[in-house]
Amino acid sequence: MIFNYSQPYPSRRSPVMGKRGAVATSHPLAAQVGIKILAEGGNAVDAAVAVAAALTVLEPTSNGLGSDAFAIVWDGKKLHGLNASGRSPKGLTLDIVRKHAQKRNGKLTIPTTGWLPVTVPGAVSAWVALNKRFGSMPLSLLVEPAARYAEEGHPVPPMIAHYWSFSEKQFGDNEVFRRTFLPKGRAVRAGEVFACPEQAKTLRLIGESEGEAFYRGELAGVISDYAAKTGGYLTKEDLAEHEPKWVEPVSINYRGYDIWEIPPNGQGIAALIALNILEGFDLRRLPHLSSAHLHLVVESIKLAFADIYRHVADPMFADIPVKGLLSKEYAERRRSLISQEKAVPAPEPGNPLGDTVYLCTADADGRIVSFIQSNYMGFGSGVVVPGTGITLQNRGCGFSLEEGHPNIYAPGKRPFHTIIPSFITKDGVPLAAFGVMGADMQPQGHVQVVSGIVDYSLNPQAALDAPRVRFLGEGRVAVEPAINPEVVRELARLGHRVHIEYEMAGFGGGQMIWRDPETGVYIAGSEPRKDGQALAL
Repeated sequence: MIFNYSQPYPSRRSPVMGKRGAVATSHPLAAQVGIKILAEGGNAVDAAVAVAAALTVLEPTSNGLGSDAFAIVWDGKKLHGLNASGRSPKGLTLDIVRKHAQKRNGKLTIPTTGWLPVTVPGAVSAWVALNKRFGSMPLSLLVEPAARYAEEGHPVPPMIAHYWSFSEKQFGDNEVFRRTFLPKGRAVRAGEVFACPEQAKTLRLIGESEGEAFYRGELAGVISDYAAKTGGYLTKEDLAEHEPKWVEPVSINYRGYDIWEIPPNGQGIAALIALNILEGFDLRRLPHLSSAHLHLVVESIKLAFADIYRHVADPMFADIPVKGLLSKEYAERRRSLISQEKAVPAPEPGNPLGDTVYLCTADADGRIVSFIQSNYMGFGSGVVVPGTGITLQNRGCGFSLEEGHPNIYAPGKRPFHTIIPSFITKDGVPLAAFGVMGADMQPQGHVQVVSGIVDYSLNPQAALDAPRVRFLGEGRVAVEPAINPEVVRELARLGHRVHIEYEMAGFGGGQMIWRDPETGVYIAGSEPRKDGQALAL
């Protein structure tokens, strides 16, 4: 076994083990939904779809029926990738976007709220695609637990209540949002019961129609009509033309382990670029979470971000040099820019040619699913379609407005995406599904979790428990309070603009299921920074 079962970091949990299946996600009730599906004979994909549907109800602060989604599935023989991100409305031009753009940090950016950042929601199409290709139960049955929670209500746990409180100020003046998600004129508090019967009706309609109602039927009409009445840009045609895309996951080999991500338009390759760079350093000689260790992690991530923010876009609109970015030769060139004595100022991109929910599931037959769906920023755009419980994401904020940039806004285009499911194999054998939520923390979390297991023999729960660092750009680095104060001072001496961050949300929210190839036992862990839970059969 690559890891041991010591728990070197404070944790609310221990690794959870089972032989017949496992579920790990950010809400205990959602985890129970998945385990029940497995116990009733469903497979890992059935469980993943049921959990994803449940999370739209149980954790609306991070995702909803108007979210996007991505997945990596091990079907028992090979990996499959699914990109269910949506495209921008065809009737929304770059000129219109620029006319309403806002300045943030000296740059023109797309507003984060209202209709302008709304792209076609893809999450429902992900459920349908997964269910049709790999599922063993009808979609109507899989969304029913979510519908019951929406109809009957569910208690809100502390962390979700904390995030919910932010919406009060942001969207409190929005009548439809207030009526739907601020039922007492304020955010729902921890321990209170929240229900949304409108969403129950919507979920059942989605299940009975196998998603057709959402993209080409009754719900599509309600969404597009509301957009037309309130200054939105989504049309029936935009929704009807949406199709999720099956893709080949991309990978690099890190010290004998293949780490897999979804290819662009997502930022998953940032984790692979950083791991490629880190591989050239003998991290095992450096104490875990020492200043020398964390310095190399930050510097590698810094270089990876410089590259993805220059090169990643919708591959239908730009030629993205994925192979070059992930080559060992390119990693060697980028690694040479790192000094172990001081932080490098903001690096230039290289030339390689010369709030979110994550869940994972596994079943007794060896199928394993890595799945992620998200609004992007909390409740997303704040646009709620009346009578449906549908909140629409604000993924359009991922576009650039810089002339000539491959990710510049265009109609019918997928934006740069932050949400990334991940997977680990070794010599063709599946080992783990994992993910870490949280905007640009996601690839950084992937790097730190993978390195924790491979370089420092941490088990899945300990790898998730371990304190983290987060590169924020412009030389700024946030560290969690559990990082040794002397390490923080040494990072500052190396030239990092470092500060201690007490808000746990900034350091992500991870889940992992690891399969021991010798015993077939699943070892699952769940993020201590969230309300979540890992369960096993």
